[in-house]
Amino acid sequence: MNSAAADARPDVTVVGIGADGWDGLAVGARGVLTEADVVIGGARQLALLPEECGGERVTWPSPLRPAVPQLLADHRGRGIAVLASGDPMFYGIGRTLTEVLGAPPRVLPHPSSLSYACARLGWPVEETEVVTLVGRPTDRLAAALHDGRRVLVLSADAATPADVAALLRDRGFGPSRMRVLEQLGSRHEHCAEGVADDWDIVPGDALNVVAVDCRRAPGALRLGAVPGLPDAAYEHDGQLTKRHVRAATLGALAPAPGELLWDIGGGSGSIAVEWMRTHPSCRALSVERDAVRAERIARNADRLGVPALRVVTGAAPAALAQLPRPDAVFIGGGLTAPGLLDACWEALRPGGRLVANTVTLESEALLAAWHQRHGGDLVRLAVAHAVPVGSFTGWRQAMPVTQWAVVKAGPVPHDTPSGADR
Repeated sequence: MNSAAADARPDVTVVGIGADGWDGLAVGARGVLTEADVVIGGARQLALLPEECGGERVTWPSPLRPAVPQLLADHRGRGIAVLASGDPMFYGIGRTLTEVLGAPPRVLPHPSSLSYACARLGWPVEETEVVTLVGRPTDRLAAALHDGRRVLVLSADAATPADVAALLRDRGFGPSRMRVLEQLGSRHEHCAEGVADDWDIVPGDALNVVAVDCRRAPGALRLGAVPGLPDAAYEHDGQLTKRHVRAATLGALAPAPGELLWDIGGGSGSIAVEWMRTHPSCRALSVERDAVRAERIARNADRLGVPALRVVTGAAPAALAQLPRPDAVFIGGGLTAPGLLDACWEALRPGGRLVANTVTLESEALLAAWHQRHGGDLVRLAVAHAVPVGSFTGWRQAMPVTQWAVVKAGPVPHDTPSGADR
């Protein structure tokens, strides 16, 4: 950034503050707040400041994100201090301000709720998974549930602990131990404890985090951390990429953090769901022309912990026209639709992967032609299951699946993965 642009940027310092308020702030942070011409923050945070902070106090509007650029512009030329809960760069306003300003503001962090909670619980921070439910659906917690794991949930409000307990019971983790830590770092700090199966604790303070020791109930379906979930994990009408083929398909798609998948002919949504489960930042669009199946995909996504999966109801290729450019494309149905492969190939980013599966001779011939033109791997996947044959056991062969997997040639853009579309 040149000096003129830097001079035009507002003078912003972000100060992290805890539930202990002014008493918990370092001398440098107090100085920034005392000398600021304007202090921006939430109503609860602003109420923690003493009268000696004489700058104009401005409460964040709702919704916050769209209002940030104008609010900063309104106070350009003045010293701006922004209050944030705990560490501003931990699910805080620091990220938004960095994006708006085009460069990181000065940040004075305070211990985060994660640090406080792990200190109270004796949990190593680096081994504790964090799921935020602030402005996000409770269903997203489901993807983090694994027997023996420790999960810290950042609550949206006082009702969050009961919502977490209900989800744990519904997903087969009712025996999990829960601890609700309120007002961490303040003199009003409090901890309530119980088990999800019989959680009946009355909602307390809105400023809380929920610590979960995950315990799977006996007989509950076990969901692993890699692609190839049991078929029984999905609601479906038979339109489901079966477990072993699904695992091979996700291996060929090779999801990486932050990437976007197009799942064409979503069926039950299993490919898109398991793509998103590989990393919290992975994104997917599932395109399904049948409205009933589209609704089923959304239910599967919610149940398996990826409610952010976007379902597009419509027939490809027409339904693809306005979608953000993908890093990978999976075609599980409709291969012979005129122009479908051409549209997917054109939209795919250089360096992106395209994987197509089929069980019909007509689609297989089409894939063979594209393989001849663009290369890649053309394979046949055959799976057989042991079944009773009278008093003995034999093999029952599933329909073989022809799979074409290819990487699109060309220079990989610097904004990959999907940086321009986020």
